[in-house]
Amino acid sequence: MRILGVDPGYAISGYAIVDYEGNKFKVIKYGVVRTPSKMQMQKRLNKLFDKYSEIIQTYKPDHMAIEELFFNKNVKTAIAVGQARGVHIVAASQNNVPVYEYTPLQVKQGVVGYGRAEKAQVQEMVKLLLNLKTIPQPDDAADALAISICHAHTNRFSDEYKL
Repeated sequence: MRILGVDPGYAISGYAIVDYEGNKFKVIKYGVVRTPSKMQMQKRLNKLFDKYSEIIQTYKPDHMAIEELFFNKNVKTAIAVGQARGVHIVAASQNNVPVYEYTPLQVKQGVVGYGRAEKAQVQEMVKLLLNLKTIPQPDDAADALAISICHAHTNRFSDEYKL
């Protein structure tokens, strides 16, 4: 199974393409998509859509796993990230890729085995589970890898997680 993991965002969005077969992971590609802060929001969203559509068409994932939004105190930022998250989902939908969503707690549980794990613990487990030499950078890419691992470990590709 090929998984596209997404850490949604509009300024920086992390992505990871991971193959999971027979309890083994193979990292195909990971990175971030950035949009310039001075760019109009509609153009930023369009760029995200184009880039994620390109990633999906290039790597042909079987599933997309995306993190649910964690509501923060800055409502304006939360709305913008929500809009970007919607764009990620539409890119998957238009390319017939089923989308599954996970809370930050579920991601930590799926990677570390403990839902209240610290970020450093999650990053170290991502490195170990994927047999990487270093902790992936930037954090958004590492988070996308963690979301991919969570999806593979969940093994419940049921309607409970599906959008």
